[in-house]
Amino acid sequence: MSATVGYDDSPSQKQFSVELKSDTLKGLVNIISALVDEVKFSITPEGMTLKAVDAAHVAMIEVKVDKGAFESYYAEDCEIGLDLDKVKGVLKLASGVDLMRMEQDPSTGRLVFKIGNITREMAVLDPSSFSDPKVPDLHLKANIGISVDELKRGISAADTISDHITMKANPERFELSCEGDTDSVSLSVEKSALVDLSTDSEVCSMFPLDYFSNIIKAVPGGTVINIELDNDYPMKLLFGIADKHVSVNYLLAPRIESE
Repeated sequence: MSATVGYDDSPSQKQFSVELKSDTLKGLVNIISALVDEVKFSITPEGMTLKAVDAAHVAMIEVKVDKGAFESYYAEDCEIGLDLDKVKGVLKLASGVDLMRMEQDPSTGRLVFKIGNITREMAVLDPSSFSDPKVPDLHLKANIGISVDELKRGISAADTISDHITMKANPERFELSCEGDTDSVSLSVEKSALVDLSTDSEVCSMFPLDYFSNIIKAVPGGTVINIELDNDYPMKLLFGIADKHVSVNYLLAPRIESE
């Protein structure tokens, strides 16, 4: 997928101009780029949304950003494709307290970033080259509310053990475990130490560790993550950032072991 300099699809009718804290944009980009490098934002007067699936179709992310995440926000209905590596380059020019302005140049269609006295213009990607994946409507048996810091501890312990991680929940506890050829590790959290635990029966599924690790490491410390599980079903991770003005729904396919 290549950038199109001056991509123009009636840009005079497709404009937006927003101002936000660089930390907010950095947090958003870190989470999305844990899965994909290029993404299409669908923009409305009320906020932005995106849906993306990784190339292997193992995981999917849906992000909704309401206009409360911004210091100022003006937008008409439009779609913009972005190369997130380029956006990361822009973010290196800003400190966490800096305000950034993003706007689309109506004459060129380019995205313009303004940070202090620095202006960076960026070619956008053709939004028609992106797919529009459908988010499955899953109703899973178990819901676990847990601090991301607890999950990061479990991942750190599991990183060198195996490529896959098993998650298990029953009415009393939530368990995360890894089993390698010679070693094993587990993190067990009692219901009383969780933010939430709701299930009528035991559920258990195995997932690829790298996908799970990448998204968890991108989530800011102190965030509460809601994990939804079922036996051999995709896992849902739901959480909010930027004072919950950004909501994330991350789905990860299970690894089904053959008999």
